[in-house]
Amino acid sequence: MTTAPAVSHKAAPQQLLDFTAGQVCRAADGWHAVLHIGSVEHRIWSKQPLAAGTHYAAELLLDRDFEVRAYAATRLWRAMNGRAPGPAFHRLSRPRRERLCAALRAVAAYFAGATYRSIAEALFGQKRIPGRAWKTHDLRSRTIRLVKSGLAFVRGGYRKLLRLERKDE
Repeated sequence: MTTAPAVSHKAAPQQLLDFTAGQVCRAADGWHAVLHIGSVEHRIWSKQPLAAGTHYAAELLLDRDFEVRAYAATRLWRAMNGRAPGPAFHRLSRPRRERLCAALRAVAAYFAGATYRSIAEALFGQKRIPGRAWKTHDLRSRTIRLVKSGLAFVRGGYRKLLRLERKDE
């Protein structure tokens, strides 16, 4: 977000809603705010401090994430004008959501010092874990992959969830 230039009243830029102290924070890269409009949470970033009563305009980069940013800006504009914001840009499929949850549970246990075997027991049940053949069992490999994918999410891979998978990439 950036402050809007002076324009005629016919095409006046949208004024943001009032902020409370807990919704705005300063970071090294600028100002971050969370707007709660209805039941939807909108996140905003600005180079300048955000102030109530100021008119703002959205700046959208023409990069690979333009479509997502434009959709988010439209949802914010709709919510600010009393209209239903509409659905989120995309939703994760149930199997992908379940894999993500399992990976995050696995990496949390890994950070807590759990062994791959104990992580597998928690995720898949103790009955499915073999006694002697653990080193070559497929659940061991699957558990290791879950921990690795969880680590990738923690290290910034979660941003990929915001992007649609494209066939051209």
